[in-house]
Amino acid sequence: MTMKQKELARGGLGPPPVFSRTPVLVAVALFCCALWGSAHTMIKVGAAEFGVVQTHAPSMILFAGMRFFLAGWLALLLGSMIQKRWLRLKRSSVFPAMKLSLAQTVGQYVLFYIGLGMTSSVRSSIMNGAAVFVTLLVACLIFRTEKLTLQKSIGSLLAVAGVIIMNISGSAADGSILGDVLLLGSTFAYALSTAMIKKYSENEDPVALSGWQFVIGGAIMVVVGLVLGGKIETVSVTALLALGYLGFLSAAAYSLWGVLLRYNPVSKVVVFTGTTPLFGVLISAIFPENRGNILSFVNLAALIAVCIGTFIVNTAKKE
Repeated sequence: MTMKQKELARGGLGPPPVFSRTPVLVAVALFCCALWGSAHTMIKVGAAEFGVVQTHAPSMILFAGMRFFLAGWLALLLGSMIQKRWLRLKRSSVFPAMKLSLAQTVGQYVLFYIGLGMTSSVRSSIMNGAAVFVTLLVACLIFRTEKLTLQKSIGSLLAVAGVIIMNISGSAADGSILGDVLLLGSTFAYALSTAMIKKYSENEDPVALSGWQFVIGGAIMVVVGLVLGGKIETVSVTALLALGYLGFLSAAAYSLWGVLLRYNPVSKVVVFTGTTPLFGVLISAIFPENRGNILSFVNLAALIAVCIGTFIVNTAKKE
């Protein structure tokens, strides 16, 4: 069997060099981060339209479950249309998809939404920013998919610093130790899931894996949200459009992210997540009340830190 045939057999995604090329990696990673950056604004819109109070964790878990369940089916539908075959869940893929859904969808977001209700948005942003370095440590020290070098460490810490700098002007005083612990658990779940995607996508189609883990994880979150007393108070056209967009961005971003992780070292991909909050600031400018702080010195310093950190990691020598 030729290399091309092997690639087609593993998912039909084409030869690895396409997604390993730096311009492609940068463009796709930034596109994914731009989508994730828009999520915070659309979550606010969607939650408000569905009558969900963002501080009520069960209702937010229910809302998130609806989003990811939809995202899973969208990922499977789009992937099936592109590959001209239905991306079914193979028997050998059941346990990888279930374990990934428990880490990426259920673990990360259940802990995040509960912790978010106990702490300030500034502290949650800073904690999420630490995901860049935590993911690098998990990939290097636990899964051992690559080596931990000084250059990667410095670059990742600069990306983390960018997120902290962007939030340093806000008040990080409000919060609780339990909330911080839950957010830290969410960050670790994200790091764990990133390394798992890297490992499982060696033998599984990353689009199929992403789609099915969303379907499984989303269904679990819907059940958990309902059991804990979560409610959807109202439904409107705007609410459905917001939910549809959130489902699309998760389906597209996570599927493409999985492809990047399949063909690149974890450190070179995950460092781009430092740009997500920066995209969030820019996208939030759609609303007039948020436009005043976009071109601030703090945001500019954060952007510089993230860009330098990303450059350092992506110019590291291959092992």
